[in-house]
Parts: sequence; C-alpha cells; structure tokens
Amino acid sequence: MSNPADAPADRPSRPQGQPQKPSWLRRFRPVRLLTAAIFALAGLIFWTSFNTAQGTNLRTDDSMLKLSDLIRERSRKNAGLDDDAAAARAEVDRLAQRDNGSTAAEDRKLKALEDAAGTTRLKGQGVTVTLTDAPPGATARIPGVPEPQPNDLVIHQQDLQAVVNALWQGGAEGIRVMDQRLISTSAVRCVGNTLILQGRVYSPPYKVTAVGDADRLQQALAESPTIQNYMSYVEAYGLGWKVDPHEAVTLPGYSGTVDLHYAKPKE
Repeated sequence: MSNPADAPADRPSRPQGQPQKPSWLRRFRPVRLLTAAIFALAGLIFWTSFNTAQGTNLRTDDSMLKLSDLIRERSRKNAGLDDDAAAARAEVDRLAQRDNGSTAAEDRKLKALEDAAGTTRLKGQGVTVTLTDAPPGATARIPGVPEPQPNDLVIHQQDLQAVVNALWQGGAEGIRVMDQRLISTSAVRCVGNTLILQGRVYSPPYKVTAVGDADRLQQALAESPTIQNYMSYVEAYGLGWKVDPHEAVTLPGYSGTVDLHYAKPKE
C-alpha cells in the first residue's frame, strides 16, 4: 500500500482509517439526485396530461362549446316533440268528437275544463311584456348610483316570475312565455341569464304575453313592488322593459305532457 504522502498533488489524500466510498456512490451527489427527481416528476406530469387529454387540447373551450351545442340541439328536439304531441292531441280530440255519445252539457263542461287547463287556444285583448339585458358596457345613468355589477345588468328568474305573477294578479286568462303556454304545473327557471321552460332553453329578450283586460293587466304590472324594484334598475343601468297592449292576441294551447312526474296527488 502506498504512503498518502506519495499521492499525486491533484488528489488530496483521505485521513488514515477513513473508508473509501465506492466510485458509483461518489458520482450520485445530492444535486444530481435532485435533478433526477425533477426530471422524473416532469415526466410524470407530462404522462398524466397526455393520458387525461387523450389527444385533445385541454386549453381550449371546445368542451364548453360542445355542451352548449348539445343543449341547443336538445332544445330543438324538444320543440319538435312538442309539435308532434300537439298534432297527436288534436287528432285524438277530432276523433273523440265524432260520436262519443256525450250530451251537449257534457261537451260544454269538457270545453270549460280544457280552457281552464290551458290546453286549447285562447284569443282576446291583452299585453306583451318584453324584458332584455342591459346593453354591453352599460354604466350608471343616474348621478350618485354606484357602477353596476355583472348581476345588475341581466334578467333574473325573479324578474320573469314577477311579471308572470303580476299578470295573473291582474286577471290574465292565459299566459304565454316566449312561444309556450303556461299551465298550473309550469315553472319559470333561469340558469345564469338563460331561461329553461318545460324542457326548452331560451335567451333574452324574453317576451311574456297575457290575454285579459289590457288596462287591468298594465295596472297590475305598475303596482307590483317587485317590478317597481326592477324599474329602478331600468332607470339606473338600462335594463330593457317594454309593455305593448293588444286589441287581439291569440295564445296557443299547451302541447306538453300533463302527467305529474315529481309530485303525487294527496290521498
């Protein structure tokens, strides 16, 4: 064994008695181990991203666009099914009226029930209320009013419900929201600023048409506290509001299902 004093000057000798580390262990210093761990973690992230994407671009809004397209397609399909159901119901009614053995009094009673249920067309004078979002970039129109938040500039579910409730309160004989007749089980619901009514989706502007005494209907709208609150936003931020009276307007009959899906009659 050579003397440590005879070791080359460029390789400092170790103290006597200290064991030499294997050459493979000396190569894997902490910095190298940390570098290897970082590359391993990066590889794991890349593999996870590839496995999740399955060949698609995760940074685009394509999935949201596909969802909105699906909603619109289902809404169109529901509209077609409603038309088919209305045609089938009309054919059933026509066949039932041929000679069913009913008396004139029974026919009148049936007609009254159909009118009350909203399944037949309704014609008379009335009004149409149009609600729409504020224009893009809307700001406060009245001095001292704070600048609007996003929710201040769109139509909400309570706004549509306030109009419908006021029209019923004003003696409306029937109401149509957009192109659909309301019945006792109809529910006006909004998700964001999108209206979902009886399986179909609508965007603003929203039109609500009622048949009844036009003067009484307009008075009921003006006296509604909820609508008065809405009108303050109309003045402050430019939300849309328009009331059009009609000498004659026709509402379609309700054409959807009348079965109860989420409630049962009380025994």
